[in-house]
Amino acid sequence: MDDPRRRVPRTDVLLADPRLAAAERMLGRTLVKAVVAQAQQQARAGEIDPEQVAEHAVAALPLSAASLRPVINATGVVVHTNLGRAPLSNAAIDAVVTASGATDVEFDLKTGRRARRGRGALTALDRAVPTAGGVHVVNNNAAALLLTAMALAPGKEIVVSRGELIEIGDGFRLPELMESTGAHIREVGTTNRTHLRDYAGALGPDTGFMLKVHPSNYHVTGFTSAVPVAELAELDAPLVVDIGSGLLTPHPLLPDEPDATTVLRDGADLVTASGDKLLGGPQAGLLFGKAELIERLRRHPAARALRVDKLTLAALEATLVGPPPPVALALEADVTALRARAERLAAQLPEAQAVDCIAAVGGGGAPTVQLPSAAVSLPESYAASLRTGTRAVVGRIEGGRCLLDLRTVAPDDDDALGDAVRACSS
Repeated sequence: MDDPRRRVPRTDVLLADPRLAAAERMLGRTLVKAVVAQAQQQARAGEIDPEQVAEHAVAALPLSAASLRPVINATGVVVHTNLGRAPLSNAAIDAVVTASGATDVEFDLKTGRRARRGRGALTALDRAVPTAGGVHVVNNNAAALLLTAMALAPGKEIVVSRGELIEIGDGFRLPELMESTGAHIREVGTTNRTHLRDYAGALGPDTGFMLKVHPSNYHVTGFTSAVPVAELAELDAPLVVDIGSGLLTPHPLLPDEPDATTVLRDGADLVTASGDKLLGGPQAGLLFGKAELIERLRRHPAARALRVDKLTLAALEATLVGPPPPVALALEADVTALRARAERLAAQLPEAQAVDCIAAVGGGGAPTVQLPSAAVSLPESYAASLRTGTRAVVGRIEGGRCLLDLRTVAPDDDDALGDAVRACSS
């Protein structure tokens, strides 16, 4: 009897297929061979016909050599940490592509000499926050705090309110981060109430700096009190303020969210923030403050280990000087337009309804702010199928339904969203 496994095409024959040969040039031989081997194994196991091996291999090819998959964020969480936080603007994406080759990131083309690294991004930061005497960029906000502690408080005390000893993502805790530098945390006040006298009483020759942290991922209500930046700035010690979510100037939708411009104007000596949250740029730690303090941080030996690469610098500059990024567009989206989009999509899809809902800022920012939104509501069973579809879509489960919140879906993705839903229903 003829064993069908004998008819499974050889690897070299399959790799010669024009479609797979073209994929090899884009994705690399190792990855394409692995896909081919998987299709061959399916044929040997009797799951597909030997004649279908090439077709199945072509269909299984990934979009890129990286394992990361593009996702349509339909969760209604504008800055979703698990989905990569802020999506980049087209201007930032183009800047990353430009910077991916040889660039003048640290080179002056006019003089032929070494130049200030990332000068374009740093100049853009200067202009965005003119109240800062100097600016610096590291790889995330935790790195900004780490560098600050190493430069300003080696072996000294960092004075911070007990109500601001926060835990950030994945179990990392701010006091442990700071103490890893050799500094010591000096807790003042209580969990719910801290007064100016608490800070004043803790200051002394062992003080490195006072640290005020915006509790952006939670909100304590009731019998509470905290000391404003302007009052802390009157005390005789450097004041570092972690504003967290990266707002550079006041935003009308987020009145309780601190911004770098205002905090510096109120007297902070140094401000740290994230680049990939409300700013809408790449992951980065942003530092603003007095010129002499920024220079101390920039010249610290650890600054080299925490610096960002050329791709981040390019994306950051384009975010600052280019058109509004997706985060800004999502925050300011008109709810009437969102409802119209939801109704239009729902009318085209099986088992779908257009519903009003509430979106969130996310990313550890503005936890009490509710953003009116609109969604396409589907049976709950759609959620898993949408996540694992050819174009992954992540929604949220609410009230036993799968909601696809359009505040976080770009209008240009409506057709792709509809196609993904129809693929699940078929």
